[in-house]
Amino acid sequence: MVNAVIKVSNLSKRYRLGLKEKTDKTLINRIGTALISPFKNYKMLRQLSHFGKNDESIFWALKDVNFEVNEGEVLGIIGNNGAGKSTLLKILSQITEPTSGKIEIKGRVASLLEVGTGFHPELSGRENIYMNGTILGMTKREIDYKLDEIIDFSGIDKFIDTAVKFYSSGMKVRLGFSVAAHLEPEILIIDEVLAVGDYEFQAKCLRKMESVAGLGRTVLFVSHNLEAVKSLCNRCVVLNKGQISFNGSVKLAIQNYLRSDLIKPTNSIDLKSHPEKKDPELGIVGMKIYIDGEKGNEIYAGQELKVSIDYQVSFDHLGIPMDVGFGLFDQEGKGILAFNNSNFKKKVILSKNKGSIDIIISHFPLYRSEQLNFHLYFGYLGDYYEVLSRVAMISCLQNDFINSGNRLNESLNTVYISDVNFILN
Repeated sequence: MVNAVIKVSNLSKRYRLGLKEKTDKTLINRIGTALISPFKNYKMLRQLSHFGKNDESIFWALKDVNFEVNEGEVLGIIGNNGAGKSTLLKILSQITEPTSGKIEIKGRVASLLEVGTGFHPELSGRENIYMNGTILGMTKREIDYKLDEIIDFSGIDKFIDTAVKFYSSGMKVRLGFSVAAHLEPEILIIDEVLAVGDYEFQAKCLRKMESVAGLGRTVLFVSHNLEAVKSLCNRCVVLNKGQISFNGSVKLAIQNYLRSDLIKPTNSIDLKSHPEKKDPELGIVGMKIYIDGEKGNEIYAGQELKVSIDYQVSFDHLGIPMDVGFGLFDQEGKGILAFNNSNFKKKVILSKNKGSIDIIISHFPLYRSEQLNFHLYFGYLGDYYEVLSRVAMISCLQNDFINSGNRLNESLNTVYISDVNFILN
């Protein structure tokens, strides 16, 4: 008999945009406000009771969402940024209350929504394992039993008794995921944990999630990495503008997502509000794409590709060798090409705290026809300050590159790497 451990019924979450409390600066204004408060409160209640489609201040993060998750099932949740994925998981984790509808959950729930949050900077890594593990629902005996395994998985055993305030961002991510990944709940909720850390650790995390899923636990997995979704999940939900647009097999869900207009090519984008940003004003703040010197998002093999990455850093990071670059991934999350200054033995040292870095590929090396997503990375001395996934898309087009009268066969999949330049502006 199939046992549903999660039931979501008519779930909705709304926010009202642009509301800002006004403060009264003078005694007279405060007295006046007190006198008219009953009228203001009545007016506000009237407005709240008439939330409607024509009210532009209302934003529905979720609208009439219905689905069930059975015991032992691994459910993938995909959709574009702002589709409502994180809001849904926060409601299921009981961090946020819904506006309407209800959820029923049977079993102990553990959430990996923001890995590494809650660490105390003055405590050591070891002490934070106990504190963070307790917050996530583990007993001291459980933590004692798994301590060595957690430390080993994190890969930072040499620094485990050092105060966390001295940790790099990557070390905090490693430790946070290691603690959360060793929980033993009946239901595990995961939101984009594979988007953080270096690529080696991402692969390690994915293997760990596969082992967790293999133990028969119920897992809800949100990710833009469609290859990971295919690997882990046996069913998938597609969210679009707060509503479920598809609920079914993983293969059909991905096809539904890719065929829709959820992913749109772009050549210029502001990244301050990207969901993977640690600080909206620091790190990578924007990017532009140029094809043969002109803004665009369609490219043929042999054309020049310039990716201009806008950055802003603290003065502490000036004069330090850094790593910067981008990767191109297909729609299923497979890496196709990567251009990093370290790979090409190019030094990048910032002399000013705000500017742009141009990465120029003189002859684009990919012949096959497909759409690829940009992932940007930006960091220092091997520690990635941030990795921003799916920031923009470029369409690779076929052409008669050798003037033969015929297009090249896509099955050849030929790639050659030309010289790559990194220019500071």
